[in-house]
Amino acid sequence: MIEISVYNAQKNFGFKRVLDGFDLEATTGERIALIGPNGCGKTTLFKIIAGEENLDQGMVSIRKNATIGLLSQIPPKVNDEVTVKDILLKTFDEIFKLEKQLREYEEKLANVSPDKLDSVLKAYGKLQERFANMGGYDIDEKVSKICNGFKIADEMLDRSFNTLSGGEKTIVNLASLIISNPDILLLDEPTNHLDIDTLEWFEQFLANYKGTVIISSHDRYFLDKVATKTVLIDKGKSEVYHGNYSYYLKESERRALAEFDEYKNQQKQIEAMKAAVKKLKEWGERGDNPRFFRRAACIERKLEKMELLDKPDSKKQLPLDFEINGRSGKDVLVVDDLGIVIGDKVILDGAELYLKYGEKVCLMGKNGAGKSTFIKAILYGDNVYQGEIKIGSNVSIGYIPQEIHFEDENATVLDTARKFFDGTETHLRASLAKFLFYGENVFKRVGKLSGGEKVRLKLFELIQKKANLLILDEPTNHIDIDTKEMLEEALSDYKGTLFFISHDRYFINKLAERVINIEDAKFHQYLGNYDYFKEQKVKKMESSDLSHSRRK
Repeated sequence: MIEISVYNAQKNFGFKRVLDGFDLEATTGERIALIGPNGCGKTTLFKIIAGEENLDQGMVSIRKNATIGLLSQIPPKVNDEVTVKDILLKTFDEIFKLEKQLREYEEKLANVSPDKLDSVLKAYGKLQERFANMGGYDIDEKVSKICNGFKIADEMLDRSFNTLSGGEKTIVNLASLIISNPDILLLDEPTNHLDIDTLEWFEQFLANYKGTVIISSHDRYFLDKVATKTVLIDKGKSEVYHGNYSYYLKESERRALAEFDEYKNQQKQIEAMKAAVKKLKEWGERGDNPRFFRRAACIERKLEKMELLDKPDSKKQLPLDFEINGRSGKDVLVVDDLGIVIGDKVILDGAELYLKYGEKVCLMGKNGAGKSTFIKAILYGDNVYQGEIKIGSNVSIGYIPQEIHFEDENATVLDTARKFFDGTETHLRASLAKFLFYGENVFKRVGKLSGGEKVRLKLFELIQKKANLLILDEPTNHIDIDTKEMLEEALSDYKGTLFFISHDRYFINKLAERVINIEDAKFHQYLGNYDYFKEQKVKKMESSDLSHSRRK
């Protein structure tokens, strides 16, 4: 059954046309990945489907009586009195009214006269049946299951929603949306702020979801696990791929090659026809024969009527080339018996780690395990109470933090870049343009840049530094898929040492030769990428369950 139909959708914002003849069809049970670069119109399309924006032209049809749930990237504003529990239970208002009526009828039944008992019982039975059909008896179990999945602790339920962090708000809104169980789920970047354990639970949940799901996400591993169809927004139009993200990659490459071959063949045909026209005209002039001119005119008419194919666009490439200014010694980082404490919380206790030159190592761990804290201990020596961190000889460090800030947030992009760029103003402007800072963009205040723009500027800075040890804390946050793939390619070719934190499983699989996971305040080593790490964790769990059952 068709749940959503979008036909010839057009939407303008000022002089910019975001959607330009966009088509989409979603059927019951489909899980659609909506992809495209930042600013291509994904969020706009969600708002149009949800009825929050109007089309300038075209049509949107939603199945009659279908319910829609939209997860926005920006949490809605609520009063300070609204608690987390209120947000989670807001879709059950009608059920709670019924429950109140049931309690009132139960009081009546306790005091009703015998002659009115049958009528009151009958009305009570109808209410009870309606209450059951609406899932009234399953609310507690349903809410508990979703809260456990999203790790929403009981103590958070009575907190004011407005006191939560941005990440916590997103998780609570996502949980509330899932609890409401709409026919159509529109999820705009739902994986932001979810740790890997929660992501895997959520993937399984969506795989079993009975309704229709459309997801915009930069998490390619997540899209691979969940999506049954991929829709690319390209120049305001849709390209449909009947498979997950990995299928899209292979199929889009095949289509691009086929389009380029078709374009080249047409260009060869055009050149051949033009050459034929030229020869025919030359022969006609030599022999004063009008037949040659008529034949040339016939070919020219065919050329005029020919539908010319556009040359396929090549993707914009950021010049990410991480050179090094001299290599370091063999031992890049040695951590011996390290202890880190913040307040009363022990982050690391007796941790050991060795990082060799040229390795690419991913540091993993649950949210709050101490990954960023350990990075800051390497850089600044913060919170270390025992053991030591030795940085090897000739090591130069390039660092991108999870939350990017610049020394002077009021400085422009141009002024900020000038501090670490060695070259003329003309050369600097040209280099910044390759990182998509051109025209008036170079005069933006760095404090006002978007998350993706900050990452691009920080990458530009990192490239100038030519460090032989890159320490990257969640480098793929805020950047679109195309930029992630460029970054992966550049880091794959990097000759220095790479030590990075990431929740992006696709990114980890592409780069990591070794995974260090923080478990029980210690570093545990896995000699492979994310898939290997996951496989070993499952084996470890199965082995633990087996030994436990034997002891029983």
